[in-house]
Amino acid sequence: MQHHSRPRSIAFPFSRGKFARASLLLNTAIGAALITALTSACVTDLPAEMTDEDAFAAQDPADEFGDVDEEWWDEGPLPEDESSDVDESVDYGLQLAFAPLFQLPFPCNQVWAGQTRTNHSPALSVDFNRADDLGDTVVAAAAGRVTRVSNTGSTSYGRWIEISHGNGFTTRYAHLSVQAVSQGQSVRKGQRIGNVGSTGGSTGPHLHYEQRHNGVAVRASFNGSQAFYYGTRNYRSKNGCGGSGGSGGSGASARVNTSGAALTVRQQATTNSASLGALADGSHVTITCQKQGQSISGTYGTTRLWDKIGSGYVSDAYVYTGSDGRVAPDCP
Repeated sequence: MQHHSRPRSIAFPFSRGKFARASLLLNTAIGAALITALTSACVTDLPAEMTDEDAFAAQDPADEFGDVDEEWWDEGPLPEDESSDVDESVDYGLQLAFAPLFQLPFPCNQVWAGQTRTNHSPALSVDFNRADDLGDTVVAAAAGRVTRVSNTGSTSYGRWIEISHGNGFTTRYAHLSVQAVSQGQSVRKGQRIGNVGSTGGSTGPHLHYEQRHNGVAVRASFNGSQAFYYGTRNYRSKNGCGGSGGSGGSGASARVNTSGAALTVRQQATTNSASLGALADGSHVTITCQKQGQSISGTYGTTRLWDKIGSGYVSDAYVYTGSDGRVAPDCP
């Protein structure tokens, strides 16, 4: 990791497109193969009369900022912040790193250019940008607990936020203009946490985003698909788009409480079904839907209700939701 004593500016090619949105809206000469690549990660359903090609001709922030292979620049974390979330780590011997289903850190259906590059700090982080994005809303990529709300001034991350999602997973959001949450606060997936800015080591508004596990940055994924490494691509957010049991819906924020033991995630709503992994005690999770299954006695009494977490199920007897009843729609 390279750290600079002097803020290194993020160099967006504003002069080649920042103020040319009108002309870009008319540009439909985007090949079908490129459209497929650009939309593969997080594309929602489009109106019947609008094709993928039409939509990305109208919203193409990657092209708007010039050559998709042109690299941007910004500063990474201070040395003391590089692994400051190591306290959120979990013992691999006690769990199987059941990861949250992360979504893009922007509201439903927004299209953003995301760039990854080998000389980024950290190298697996993603910079998000689009025209006129100063002050745009930034939302939580998954439910969790806010562990850092910091400001490094004119260097490094500037105004930044870190969220712990349990099981050793954290996310970071940097160069913000506004921080709308406080340390220790629980947040749901899709909840506003701040606004895009250009604070710290940056001279152009953008969001520096990281997905991390056990104190180090990992390859980001959105809605179950890995981000593109390395280069610039467009992504459409499905965060908070709703739908009964849908992966992009905001769901219900909850927390695992087993008094210490890891909680096994099952393929079906019964302990007789296959194990898909485990959730560490205290993990913050998002319940997408609920169903009746095997009766289980746990921390919160005896219940037949099971919660869908990611692609599997856990008994509601071990999950704190703040309610004695259902908090999510019925699973299909």
